[in-house]
Amino acid sequence: MVSPRLRSRSLKRIKVRTPGGNTVTHYRRDTRVIARCGRCGAVLNGVPRDMGDLRTLPKSSKRPNRLFGGMLCHRCLEEILKESIRSSGL
Repeated sequence: MVSPRLRSRSLKRIKVRTPGGNTVTHYRRDTRVIARCGRCGAVLNGVPRDMGDLRTLPKSSKRPNRLFGGMLCHRCLEEILKESIRSSGL
């Protein structure tokens, strides 16, 4: 039986073949991916990448405090706002 600390699903399971021919499971922390824009895929600025930072930061520091903050980059947000204003007919 694997030790209780390795039973967590926050650990990634990797099957490795040893030189002796056995297959063993190695447990590794899942690497955090860089936050990217949902529309164009650009790297989002102002979003911390380290999970340890995210735990200790308040919600206002985890992502930018603006419309679609942490979801879209500033360029895509600007385009979406322009499109919506132009289509509203004002």
